[in-house]
Amino acid sequence: MRLTTKGRFAVTAMIDLALRQDAGPVTLAAISQRQQISLSYLEQLFGKLRRHNLVESTRGPGGGYTLGRKSTEITVADIILSVDEPIDATHCGGKENCNGGDGRCMTHDLWASLNSKMVEFLDSVSLQKLVDDQLAKGLVVEIKPSIKRAIAPMPISQPIRVNVPNSVFDLGNMFAKS
Repeated sequence: MRLTTKGRFAVTAMIDLALRQDAGPVTLAAISQRQQISLSYLEQLFGKLRRHNLVESTRGPGGGYTLGRKSTEITVADIILSVDEPIDATHCGGKENCNGGDGRCMTHDLWASLNSKMVEFLDSVSLQKLVDDQLAKGLVVEIKPSIKRAIAPMPISQPIRVNVPNSVFDLGNMFAKS
């Protein structure tokens, strides 16, 4: 089985996103800071999640990510399979050539059955269930209001009055008077 760091981090980031998206798009920088996951790593993961329609991105000020579907419709299997290779406990990748091309090994059916059970279990756990579990544990979600940049009126520019000569001749006259 290949439950890699990619899969674990993607599930963690998706839980964070689902917890906070009601206040608007969530930035990867905020997820990175809260979950201690590298921003560049999150960018790679969210690119894959976006290609699988699990998240949507919004550009510009106030932009970020939101879920692409309802959290009840996204499963842990969806998340892991979108960022990782398919879950496979066999050494042959399901090709049934475990013995170097001489057919299946004696434990092939065991590992194939394990693959099936893992996918079945991960497919039974929704993102919403993981969110509910976090809230039930007492997680307090602080939602900072997104910064709305209002358009301010143009500042009124007042001319600056400076007591200096504006030409070489005025400068010469100023020294002549001194």
